[in-house]
Amino acid sequence: MQPQGTPDVQYSRWNDSNQDEVSVNTTHLEVPTWRRVYNMLCTGKIGIAMKVIGGLALFWIIFIIGYVTGYYVHKCKQQ
Repeated sequence: MQPQGTPDVQYSRWNDSNQDEVSVNTTHLEVPTWRRVYNMLCTGKIGIAMKVIGGLALFWIIFIIGYVTGYYVHKCKQQ
């Protein structure tokens, strides 16, 4: 009896085409949800777009925080 979660591997050396054949059944393996989301959003063209959008958003957040901070630090005193 095999433990749950291990893939089934079948090896067939003697088939009609005289070539070795290895087949792996991966239906028992479950990919975690966070890994599927990561693969969808962080790889490929969508991943590049997400990194560009994230970088621009971070730039503007830092710019606005610096602008507001500079405004209050360098504000002229009212008399």
